[in-house]
Amino acid sequence: MTARLALAASPLFLDHAKPGHPERPERLVEVRRELERTSLLAEFTPLSVREATRDELLLAHEAAHIDTVARLVADTPVMLDEDTYANEHTWRASLCAAGAAADLATAIMRGTCDRGLALVRPPGHHATPSRTMGFCVFNNIAIAARAAQAAGVGTGTCAGATPRIAIVDFDVHHGNGTQDIFIADPSVLFISLHQYPLWPGTGWFDATGEGAGVGANVNIPLPPGAGDAALKAAFARIVLPQLRRFRPDLLLVSGGWDAHWRDPLAQLQYSLAGYAWACRQLVQAADELCGGRIAVMLEGGYDTEVLAVGVANLARALAGRDAQDDPLGDGGMGETNAGALLDRVVAQWDAGA
Repeated sequence: MTARLALAASPLFLDHAKPGHPERPERLVEVRRELERTSLLAEFTPLSVREATRDELLLAHEAAHIDTVARLVADTPVMLDEDTYANEHTWRASLCAAGAAADLATAIMRGTCDRGLALVRPPGHHATPSRTMGFCVFNNIAIAARAAQAAGVGTGTCAGATPRIAIVDFDVHHGNGTQDIFIADPSVLFISLHQYPLWPGTGWFDATGEGAGVGANVNIPLPPGAGDAALKAAFARIVLPQLRRFRPDLLLVSGGWDAHWRDPLAQLQYSLAGYAWACRQLVQAADELCGGRIAVMLEGGYDTEVLAVGVANLARALAGRDAQDDPLGDGGMGETNAGALLDRVVAQWDAGA
């Protein structure tokens, strides 16, 4: 059966801008152009985009954080922190990014659609309960997870119980904000594959959760230079076994294409073919474990060609296609062997984390 695909996107996300900053509107412009060029855009049903409510923001953030952002954006342009900018459109864009993510996850939980993609900005996975960080204002995927849990209680496969949400983050930077929000929550499995060492300096494999959440936080810190071989080994040895252990009701993905070898902000060496393989693996895992329910939220990726082709490959995976496009190849630089690091991560989880 053909999956019903939903897309959360809006021109208003282009209004959040700062000249010269890597997190720029052209990222979405090029993605949409590629989706139109490949006729993939027509396979998605658009969702209307709205602002998240304060109550929805409070699902992931402290009131003081929301109030601080609101106060600072009243006098723009302004830097919210050393990396995160705001102009006169940032407040609305940030609210709508969170609202779009929440609505997409909710629609999937309620059966309105099967799979979806949120092409939103600013991104979210670095935003902690109490602060903006790393281009991120509010944590879109965390708000989506909480909204999905609220939508799923008492319905369908989740009748009478809090839905179990798995989040896989393949952005090159550790999803520190998402980890902080769910660190003590056993109902949300967080898996992050990222370069280490690299900003923000978190995400070593011994961070496995706190309190009741011990065992629900999985970090896979890959060394600089690791590429497709490490990505595939990490999926086979850690990501997919952990998803099967947890058996989520919904799979959410923080999609960042900045681990590609041509991205200017990091040093992992995934190819577009490697990324496409990982996206297909996640869609297949959703089919196996949670009735195909999967939603992807856009995070990083700062080479616009890489991002555009990468998201198009993701769209093909969501549409159930095996085809992929990789005009750039592997860069010919070789790969760092991550086998010893992955052995340590696997040993930790085999020992009960």
